[in-house]
Amino acid sequence: MATIGTKFIARASVDADGMLTEAEEPLASLQVECGGQIGGPVAVPELRALVEKAQRFGLRLARQFRAVDGQDRITAWIEIEPLHGPDGSPKGCELGLVSWHSEELPPEDELEAARRRAELSRNLADLTARLDPSQRVLSVAVEAPDLTRLQIAMEGGVGRPWTDFVTFPGNLHEQPLHWRLLDGAECLIEGSKRRWTAHLEPLGQPEPGSAGFVLHLLADRPLGAGALDEASDPGSEPPSLGRDLSPVLRQPINRIIANAETIRTKLAGPLAEEYSDYAADIAAAGQHLLALIDDLSDLEIVESEDFVTAPDRIDLGNVARQACGILGVRAREKGIELSAPPNGESQLAIAEFRRVLQVLINLINNAIRYSPEGSQIWVRLDRIGQRAMVTVADQGHGIDEDQQKRIFEKFERLGRSGDGGSGLGLYISRRIARAMDGDLTVESARGQGARFTLSVPAAEDLRSEPRDGPKLDK
Repeated sequence: MATIGTKFIARASVDADGMLTEAEEPLASLQVECGGQIGGPVAVPELRALVEKAQRFGLRLARQFRAVDGQDRITAWIEIEPLHGPDGSPKGCELGLVSWHSEELPPEDELEAARRRAELSRNLADLTARLDPSQRVLSVAVEAPDLTRLQIAMEGGVGRPWTDFVTFPGNLHEQPLHWRLLDGAECLIEGSKRRWTAHLEPLGQPEPGSAGFVLHLLADRPLGAGALDEASDPGSEPPSLGRDLSPVLRQPINRIIANAETIRTKLAGPLAEEYSDYAADIAAAGQHLLALIDDLSDLEIVESEDFVTAPDRIDLGNVARQACGILGVRAREKGIELSAPPNGESQLAIAEFRRVLQVLINLINNAIRYSPEGSQIWVRLDRIGQRAMVTVADQGHGIDEDQQKRIFEKFERLGRSGDGGSGLGLYISRRIARAMDGDLTVESARGQGARFTLSVPAAEDLRSEPRDGPKLDK
């Protein structure tokens, strides 16, 4: 199989099913270090891709591949010769290792490694809690039904150490221990059949933890299909997408996203760019699914008869600046200038802060999605009579009069497809606006961009009683 004069450092054989049937050193050790074994599939990602290409096209290949062998980075040159039976059917491949270069991996930056670990923990966590510097609970958010009891206990025990609410097998030490000893500790939770690992993300500088911690609890396995039945009491209400199904769906999708991001960022070792791009596509598709789940959950909430909003006294200017800050990076990536209300400009209003932020993020997101590169998006404040208003204006293609009549309808996408939208964002946003005694309207013309305006009661309309739910046709 070799070119004339070629001397091989090692040889290996792969059968027609892609199994590494035999290998000499150092290929045999590399197979094991990458998680495989002799007799199993080729475990080195770039080498496997070369073998598959040679088998698929029946071509002799001579290529470089890269891998990580323990603490070393490997760069090697391999020759692959496809084998065929008398009838022309594929019989596998012969591999010849021509060169092998090994160098120590550079030490990983501790801050960057910690940042990546924290990001993965955030994506995979079923429970996230904010702790003070003494590890006492300040707030908690839960994503899984089998943690409902723990959530209730922690919300009722705000101010107590988080370790009071979980059990550490075989650990009789007084709690809480130093946070570094608890980071990565396994624990058990009443009401859950899964085993859990705690990860503590320290906040504050220069002393980590001086500003508190974020606690992430990660399960040893995804929530099973019967989790809803286990978590529900007999005779309870039917499963709800927002309350019950959403956490079950989000967990495996979060795991897919986290694993895809690990591959994309090459945390597991060198990888060809095309495979990194594939992983990026998987992560993007996962984010799209999460956004769709969020939209469907919000749809269920805003269409419920008892949906009401809190009559908070807020500054629309601060909310608008926060929304622009959240989406500023995305706008810059598309070459769009996002102009927020100037610092110091304010417009007091009566509306629920997080719902106004949700509406503005949706409006600005849409403007970024449909605006051309090099254009501008403005977010401006106004007031007419007793109505406080915030407007998002863009320089996109605009919306004609007929489309304006349909744009706030459920699942309406105006004939667009493949843009990542669900057709629910504007419908949900208008229902939220009207639940706050406000409205969401649009002004536009084809080729002249669009102006979406959210109006809510001005601050002088402060009420002493909660509002009734939205009076909208379903």
